[in-house]
Amino acid sequence: MKPSPASGDPGAGRTAFVRSVRGVPGTQALARELAAAFGPRAFYALEGDLGAGKTCFVQGLCDGLGIRAAVSSPTFAIANEYRDEAAGRRFLHLDLYRLSGPDELDTIGWDDYLDSGDPMAVEWPDRAAGRLPAGAVRVRISIGPGPDDRTFEITPPDPSAGR
Repeated sequence: MKPSPASGDPGAGRTAFVRSVRGVPGTQALARELAAAFGPRAFYALEGDLGAGKTCFVQGLCDGLGIRAAVSSPTFAIANEYRDEAAGRRFLHLDLYRLSGPDELDTIGWDDYLDSGDPMAVEWPDRAAGRLPAGAVRVRISIGPGPDDRTFEITPPDPSAGR
């Protein structure tokens, strides 16, 4: 696992692309597209205000990876593991909102999650500071102009980095 740049921004120096979608179907379709593009070991750093659609996006990622599981927000659990026993796969979904900073990551088994190689999405990645993998796909979700409209700014992973 390669550490992130000192800035804490795993997307530093890479070119982002922007996509606008409408509603839940558009959000999930984009997530399925990214799951296909970045594969079954990708790490997604999801940023966006409360209600922006981060969990909806994870539903699309799981679907795109063939993981059939009920996806819900991990805000209170901090970590949800979605298992598809039939497919023999798992997806890790963490919400770091309730953590005060990177010093608390060890208490939730952060390194074990990273080392698992399972696909992973982390909401509120700023709480992990410099402990995000260098190969993270950064996804910023903005609401508007209409209430069902979402704009996604996606920074692909560094091709020279591992996960």
